[in-house]
Amino acid sequence: MSYKALYRTYRPTSFEEVVGQKHIVTTLMNAVKQNKMAHAYLLCGPRGTGKTTVARLLAKAVNCEHTEAAPCNNCDNCKSSDLGTHQDIVEIDAASSSGVDQIRDLIEKVKYSPIQGRFKVYIIDEVHMLSQGAFNALLKTLEEPPAHVIFILATTEPYKVLPTIISRCQRYDFSKVGQEEIVSRLKYVADLEKINIEDEALRLVAILSDGGMRDALSIFDQCIAYAQNEITVEDVNDIYGITTIQEKISMIEDVFSKNAKSLLNVIQTLSEKGIDIRRLTNDLIEILKEAVIYSYTKDSGLLHNLNVNEVEKILENKNSKILLRMVDILMEATVSYKSATNVSSYFEVAVLKMMAIVDEKEQVQIIHKEEVKEVVAPIITASPVIPEVVIEEESIEITEPVKEEVIEKPKKEKNEPDQILSTEFILSLLVSANKETKENDKNSWNQLENKSRDLSCAKCATILKSTMIVASGEDFVVITSDTTAEANQINDLQLNQELHFFIKEQLELDKMIYAVGKENFIEITQEFKERMSRNDLPPSAQITKYKKVVTKEKKKTTEEKLIDLFGQENIDIIEEE
Repeated sequence: MSYKALYRTYRPTSFEEVVGQKHIVTTLMNAVKQNKMAHAYLLCGPRGTGKTTVARLLAKAVNCEHTEAAPCNNCDNCKSSDLGTHQDIVEIDAASSSGVDQIRDLIEKVKYSPIQGRFKVYIIDEVHMLSQGAFNALLKTLEEPPAHVIFILATTEPYKVLPTIISRCQRYDFSKVGQEEIVSRLKYVADLEKINIEDEALRLVAILSDGGMRDALSIFDQCIAYAQNEITVEDVNDIYGITTIQEKISMIEDVFSKNAKSLLNVIQTLSEKGIDIRRLTNDLIEILKEAVIYSYTKDSGLLHNLNVNEVEKILENKNSKILLRMVDILMEATVSYKSATNVSSYFEVAVLKMMAIVDEKEQVQIIHKEEVKEVVAPIITASPVIPEVVIEEESIEITEPVKEEVIEKPKKEKNEPDQILSTEFILSLLVSANKETKENDKNSWNQLENKSRDLSCAKCATILKSTMIVASGEDFVVITSDTTAEANQINDLQLNQELHFFIKEQLELDKMIYAVGKENFIEITQEFKERMSRNDLPPSAQITKYKKVVTKEKKKTTEEKLIDLFGQENIDIIEEE
C-alpha cells in the first residue's frame, strides 16, 4: 500500500479531535444534537485551519444514524462518509469546476431526494473561485433549497464571495491554530508514529506552520523523511534554511554590542548556507515587535515566537524606542529587497544602520552630560574677573545665518490618521475621486520606472513603482501596495512627506499620497458600492498638503553679538576714529 501523508492519516474523524476552533465546533455539535441545522454554511479562514475537515464532519454528522452521539463512526453512513463513498455527500472543487454549467448541473440534481442518508450535502471548496455566472445561478437555490439539502461553502478569501451569497449563509470564521495546540497535536502524532523529536524542534515546526495544522503535519512529515526517527532543531533548520531563535537573539546582541565584524561574518556564513535572508529579516521584525509588546504589557500570553526568558534577555538594558526604530529599518529593507540583485548586501546595510542607532543614543547621552557640566561649572567655581575688552569693530566678521527649511505638518482633518488609514477616511477620499484625473495621474506614475534608475531619487521611485493608483482627486492620490505593512510604511509621516515632495518635484504632482493594502482596498470598494446604494457615504475629505516654510534668523549687530557673548556690564566698544 502506498504511503499516506500524516495530515490525511490523522485527519479528525470526530468533532472532539478538531484542533482549535472550539467555538465553531461547539456550535455545530449543539445544532446537530438539537436538529436545528441551517440550509447553508460559509466556513472561511486561513489555509490549513480545518475548514474542509469540519465541513466533512458536519456532513457525516447530519447523516449519522445516532443523532445524540453524531458522528458515531460506527454506523453505515459514517463508515461510507469516511471512505468517501457516501452517495448523498458531494464535494465540489470550485477551482476546477467554476463554470456556470457545472453549477446548473448541481442545481438540477438538488431536487432529488437523498438515497442513503437523511440529507443531501453539497460541499463547495474554494467557493470564491466560482465565476460571476455560477454565483448568480446558485443564488436562488441557495436561498430556498429543498428541505433535504444542505450547502457547505468553504473559502480562504471571503471578501471575493458575493455579499448576496454570504447573507444567505451562517458564517463561521476560522482562526489560526495556537502554537501550544499545534505542539500538543504534534506530540500526539509523534508518540503514535514512535518518533523522537526535541521540544524546541516541535516549537520551531509550530512557528513555521504559521497557525495551520495541516502545514504543521506536512512539515513534520518532511522532517521524518529527512531525519527518520530522531529529529533535532538542526534538522529542521537544515531542511527549511532558517536560523534558530537563539541565533537571531545573538544577532540582536551583536548589534547592541556593535560587534560588526562578528555579525557580518555570521551574515556571510548564513548566505553561503542558503539561508533565506528575506525570511530572516521578517523573523527579526517579529522578535523585536514581540519584545516591544512585552515591554509595554508584561503579558506572556501575547508572545508567539519567544518565551519569557528570551524576551527578557532581549530587553535587558535596552530602550523599547530603539527597538522600534530597528523594526522600521528592517521593514524598509524588506521593501528594498524587491528590486535588489544582492539581498544579503541590503541586509548588511540594514544591520549597520541598526548599529548606528545605538551609537546615536550614546552620543546623545555624552552631549547631555557635557551640557550639564557646562551649566554647573560656573556655580561651583569662583566667578572669574573679566577684564575690560577692547575690540575693533572692523576686525569682527559676522556671517549671515544659514537658511533653514522646515516642513510644516498639515492640520489633521477629521477621521484622518497619521499612519493607519481608517476605512471611513478612504471612503471620504473615494467620494471626491475623479476618473479622468486618475488616468492623467497614472500617466505621470509611469515615469517612476525611469526615475528609479536615477541615483538622486531612486529610493522614492523604487518604493512607489510597485504601487498602483486606484483613485485620484485634485489634491490626493490613493495607491495600493501588495501588503498592509507596506501601505502603513508609505503612510508613515516622515516617509510620506519625502514621497510627497518627490512626486511634486519629479512627477509634477502636487498631491498627498494615501496608501492601502490591495486586499483591504477590495473590501473598501465593496463597502463603497453598498453604502452608495443606501446613500450613506461620508462627505468628501478636506485635504491639507505639506508645506515647506523657510525661516531666516534676524541678523544681529556687532554690539548685540558681543553682549550675548560677554554680558552687558562687561562690554565697552571703542570705535576707531
